[in-house]
Amino acid sequence: MTIAPSAPRRAMDIAPRVKPSNYPPHFAERVAGRVKRQLGDAFGLSRFGVNLTILPPGVQSALLHRHTEQEEFIYILSGHPTLRTDTDEVRLEPGMCVGFPANGAAHQLINQTGADVHYLEVGDRNITDQGEYPEDDLAYRWSEGGWRFTRKDGTPW
Repeated sequence: MTIAPSAPRRAMDIAPRVKPSNYPPHFAERVAGRVKRQLGDAFGLSRFGVNLTILPPGVQSALLHRHTEQEEFIYILSGHPTLRTDTDEVRLEPGMCVGFPANGAAHQLINQTGADVHYLEVGDRNITDQGEYPEDDLAYRWSEGGWRFTRKDGTPW
């Protein structure tokens, strides 16, 4: 049996994610204004995620983090975000891309300019993944059918 491909769509026609962040509220404030369109979900992709993310001026993509299992790939479509890692800062420009292997550099994007940044982020959906946040008392892991954030010692927020 052949499965027909999904109908093509314009990425900007896919509605933004309703919940702007999964972080606990006092961490979510740091990414307030970030807009994610879950492109992979719109096509029923289950093994990897694809997001079109928009960072308005002054907004960051995430807290500085790394994944234990997930690999991430970022492709800059427009704007000039600053890529911050646990060792460096680099200004990116449209057409640049960067990948983060599991257990690699902690990373985040920050829009320090006066114009929006648009980028694609791609990552696998491995439920054994855990998130590490070197600057914050925060961790996440899969538990009871969803991602759960805790303090580094495992106590809940």
